[in-house]
Amino acid sequence: MSNCYLSVVIPAYNEEHRLPATLRAVANYLRRQPYEWEIVVGDDGSDDGTAGIVQDAAVEFGSVRLLSLPHRGKGSAVKHAMLAATGQYRFLCDADLSMPIELLERLLPPLAPDADVIIGSREAPGARRIGEPPRRWLMGRLFNRITQTLAAPGISDTQCGFKVFSAAAAEALFGRQTLDGFAFDAELLFLARRLGWSVSEVGIDWHYNPESKVRPLRDGCRMLRDLLTVRLRWARGAYQR
Repeated sequence: MSNCYLSVVIPAYNEEHRLPATLRAVANYLRRQPYEWEIVVGDDGSDDGTAGIVQDAAVEFGSVRLLSLPHRGKGSAVKHAMLAATGQYRFLCDADLSMPIELLERLLPPLAPDADVIIGSREAPGARRIGEPPRRWLMGRLFNRITQTLAAPGISDTQCGFKVFSAAAAEALFGRQTLDGFAFDAELLFLARRLGWSVSEVGIDWHYNPESKVRPLRDGCRMLRDLLTVRLRWARGAYQR
């Protein structure tokens, strides 16, 4: 059994500009913690200097691993990195680090609720959205309403890129994940609810990044299509094993 307490999983696609600061901030924070940790970067087939940056970070900080993957989408990178991780808890962290890394303690024992999946939420009590344009917020609320209706009722923020999974939940859920695109979060939460894994939300500070790779209209349409696909697959028994 691994002695690693926390795995930080970072999906990356052509992130040579944002990743150095993120890896430095996360590694410096983790170095101050009393537990064993690792950072696993799932490189989604980048064709820039992303891989070299991760390799340099491994030399500088230790406990940093590069998982090189073909380009299939964020969901695929997250899935493979999560299943390659060894931590008792596995933290999904966006490459832009739009949540201050110090807030990670809210998502872990003893501060976090007792649940198998802890979601860093921009809508839960105590959350703050910083610098987000009103139009982007409205689009996000529309997508969340659709997601709640089709996949994750009662979860106010399914798409925030900061989530903690217990090892058992990660292996069960990511092992069944089928979506490679941005809707993979909703698929995982749909499965968590159906398979009996507990889910809880924790409010975080979230800083809007104008360089986000999410395109609300394009990705929203794809998400709707993907969520309908998830429900069809469940009805056909595709996730049972």
